[in-house]
Amino acid sequence: MKDLISREELKGMIERRCSFVLIDTLPEAAYRKGHLPGAISIPSEDILVEAPKRIPAHGANIVVYCGNGPCKRSSLSADRLRSLGYRNVRDYHEGKADWVAAGLPLEAG
Repeated sequence: MKDLISREELKGMIERRCSFVLIDTLPEAAYRKGHLPGAISIPSEDILVEAPKRIPAHGANIVVYCGNGPCKRSSLSADRLRSLGYRNVRDYHEGKADWVAAGLPLEAG
């Protein structure tokens, strides 16, 4: 099941400081170079182990993203999160490339 979120909806959630967890599923080095505002780093290959430690509430609102539409990390991570019992997972399928193309800022570090 694909529950997608658009750039505009995600941007609005960030601007309104909605309560949700934004996960960058790219490798740690890519996260450090630049990530969406407020995102945490959980690479897709680590999501099964790290998510339960870092996101204990299975009802949490979660948005995952990766580099761009062809990248499979975010959809794989969304599926893995759902398999762990997380119920409110959405995928910003267009990812970081779409965010940057729209002239929106990244955070570094």
